[in-house]
Amino acid sequence: MIHQFKLNGYNIVLDVFSGAVHAVDEVAYDIISLYESSSQDEIIKSITAKYPEVTSDEVIECIEDIENLKENGKLFSEDEYADLAFDFKKKNTVIKALCLHIAHTCNLNCEYCFASQGKYHGERALMSFEVGKRAIDFLIENSGKRKNLEVDFFGGEPLMNFDVVKKIVEYARSVEKQYNKNFRFTLTTNGVLVNDDVIDFANKECHNVVLSLDGRKEVHDNLRKTINGSGSYDLIVPKFQHFVERRGNKGYYVRGTFTHNNVDFTNDIFHMADLGFTELSMEPVVCSPDDPYVLTYDDLPVLYEQYEILAKEMLRREEEGRPITFYHYMIDLTGGPCIYKRISGCGSGTEYLAVTPWGDLYPCHQFVGDEKYLMGDIWKGVNNTEKQNEFKLCNAYARPECKDCWAKLYCSGGCAANAYHATGSITGVYEYGCKLFKKRMECAIMMQVAKSLK
Repeated sequence: MIHQFKLNGYNIVLDVFSGAVHAVDEVAYDIISLYESSSQDEIIKSITAKYPEVTSDEVIECIEDIENLKENGKLFSEDEYADLAFDFKKKNTVIKALCLHIAHTCNLNCEYCFASQGKYHGERALMSFEVGKRAIDFLIENSGKRKNLEVDFFGGEPLMNFDVVKKIVEYARSVEKQYNKNFRFTLTTNGVLVNDDVIDFANKECHNVVLSLDGRKEVHDNLRKTINGSGSYDLIVPKFQHFVERRGNKGYYVRGTFTHNNVDFTNDIFHMADLGFTELSMEPVVCSPDDPYVLTYDDLPVLYEQYEILAKEMLRREEEGRPITFYHYMIDLTGGPCIYKRISGCGSGTEYLAVTPWGDLYPCHQFVGDEKYLMGDIWKGVNNTEKQNEFKLCNAYARPECKDCWAKLYCSGGCAANAYHATGSITGVYEYGCKLFKKRMECAIMMQVAKSLK
């Protein structure tokens, strides 16, 4: 399978199953598009008619180059993974990461919050140290021989339970050598309670921090309000700037959400860059189709254009010596994830679990509160093996809609939670998200091509 597209003056051909990317001229681009469906004579006739300056011998030479690439597995390569995909997921998996819901409460009242303002459609709650300690023990006990383990402090707003965060980290550090483990902690915060104590702790203990900011003041304040209804932009931006500066401008992401209200989201990204933030992420909102800020299909052409504007501007800024990183454009064409990861994705429900303040286990944070996806708890372990097996078999080859999709080894079949909320099945397809993902991948590949050619 191949995928061809034109972007920013480049003619790009992706060989899906080898991952090889070719930047070619117009003639070669058209010959490749005809190669599998036309005979050599038909290709010669078509190409010489379209390009009178091209000779038959030149067309034949290009066809021979294509055949050499095919023989070497770099073009029109076969899918070697389809028969292995389910065997991959049937292997015994160990847990490598937990998302600790340290606080089911929040000091903001963001209108689009999937977690129902931090409560996850339940009661407000804070995780106790005893539950957090047991969660660390559970992770160690179920991680097998894996050394590197990840723990995300999540909410609601984790800093509303900061003392327990610190105690959990202290405990984990006290036992990691004993069990030959290395913990990497991530903290996600809305910034309201950030102070020097938080910054000092995070800079010492957290491999990464995620800072929530939607961009321009009017955009951010429209949906990210305090409990009393005022905007939070002026409160958090100086704190984030201080945080990032103290952090050495690394090991963080400023993460935003764009909605129908700001389909021109590149202006929010560039605004954040102008504030001094260089590590950026901007996610499309996932919400009810009845919400006034839901993204529509009429928004798609604008959003496609925005992703292209972003890619081109990032290339320009890099040439000027002031680069920014965009999370969704981070791909490695020389290596990248192993095939297991390409097929299985994030590992939700198998390698990655979310822990509620009272110790229940869910496949990930987006399933918390849905009792159908209660997996067990941190004392007895995973006992909902039926649901766990669903997730084990949830991969890029489990979805019929993905069969002929060129992007499936980049998205691994997409987000199970988004699929579930859109279709009622974790092996469904969230079509809108797919469309945006494929556009992002085209832009990311184009950027790599541009950098390589320069």
